[in-house]
Amino acid sequence: QVTFGSIFLGNVPVHEEVHRCAGQIYGYKGCIRDFQVNHKELFIIDEALEGRNVENCNVPICDYHPCHNGGTCTSDEENWYCECPKLYTGKLCQFATCDENPCGNGATCFPKSRRDAVCLCPYGRSGILCSDAINITQPSFSGTDVFGYTSFLAYSTIPNITSYYEFHLKFQLANHHSALQDNLIFFTGQKGQGLNGDDFLELGLRNGRVVYSYNLGSGTATIISKPLDLTLGVHVIHLGRNLQKGWLKVDDQKNKTVTSPGRLVGLNVFSQFYLGGYREYTPELLPKGPRFKNGFQGCIFEVLVRTSLNQGFKSPGTPEGHPSSGRSVGQCKDSPCSLIKCRNGGKCIETGSTVYCDCLTGWKGAFCTETVSVCEPEHDPPHLCQQGSTCVPLPNGYICHCPLGTTGTYCEQG
Repeated sequence: QVTFGSIFLGNVPVHEEVHRCAGQIYGYKGCIRDFQVNHKELFIIDEALEGRNVENCNVPICDYHPCHNGGTCTSDEENWYCECPKLYTGKLCQFATCDENPCGNGATCFPKSRRDAVCLCPYGRSGILCSDAINITQPSFSGTDVFGYTSFLAYSTIPNITSYYEFHLKFQLANHHSALQDNLIFFTGQKGQGLNGDDFLELGLRNGRVVYSYNLGSGTATIISKPLDLTLGVHVIHLGRNLQKGWLKVDDQKNKTVTSPGRLVGLNVFSQFYLGGYREYTPELLPKGPRFKNGFQGCIFEVLVRTSLNQGFKSPGTPEGHPSSGRSVGQCKDSPCSLIKCRNGGKCIETGSTVYCDCLTGWKGAFCTETVSVCEPEHDPPHLCQQGSTCVPLPNGYICHCPLGTTGTYCEQG
């Protein structure tokens, strides 16, 4: 049997006989502030039964850089606290909403707030937690969401694209304003390092026109169409390249051609074929060229490619027509919000297959059914307990539990 007695901090009270047997015993010299046992915080001074030769610690705790995840430490002679960056919480800024990931099926978890997460659904999944399977025959893309992610599909690398290729595709715009500004339709190439010699093939929309660019390693060739006829519901694009010469035809517009600069004639690309957006999308990660700032908004369908005049056209992917991965892609003309009921004035937000409730002030949770406590960071107005103190909710208001060395209604007095 083992019996546990008292817990001693700093040193153990010993008798002279112990000194003679064990030699000199040295106690801890320094400061101890936060003490937890099995996740329960013990208040070092208030809960101590006895002690000896203990003084107030005058070493600023911020000298030890206690804050995690980029938190900023602030202290005075008695108190200290971590000012946490957005979406982190805890005394040391050690907790993030997605630490206990609620999302399923490989979804990307993004902390909407300190309490709630949004699940950005992978290809073939939808719903609040991405638990619903959906069949996608005509993919719908939502551009760049409020969290900075684009919806996209990624297909296996298109083989034998070095010397010759042709693409046929159709698209339908989600709207005639934001979808025409600066939107990527597809991309394949070397991952950009800001170098002019990065090979790539890129198609997108800018200022109401289709922009087609490629670089074979010795400079970028670009074709820009005439403005799209917005009375058309569906737009059709044919484009291709044979060695240095490229061409583009949009709807009923005349065919336009370009010749790439320099002497190089082969397109050497290693990435997957990205449709609608990019996996880790920031424009700086793409090679120098148009660098479209947003993903596509609308539906893209009937994407076909061939890499030889002797071949027939076929869909990208292995097996044919099957993406390797994707994010926040829905089925064209289907609304995931039709299956979601946000409560208490919450608004349903959908980005492709990703769906979540945007709650009014005072409400939280997946369906805006939980009230925000007066002591939570999201509460409006925020509580007045000073940093370092603990806010405790009451049936009518709250009370501040003050740390050692402070007093007052909000622990504002030393």
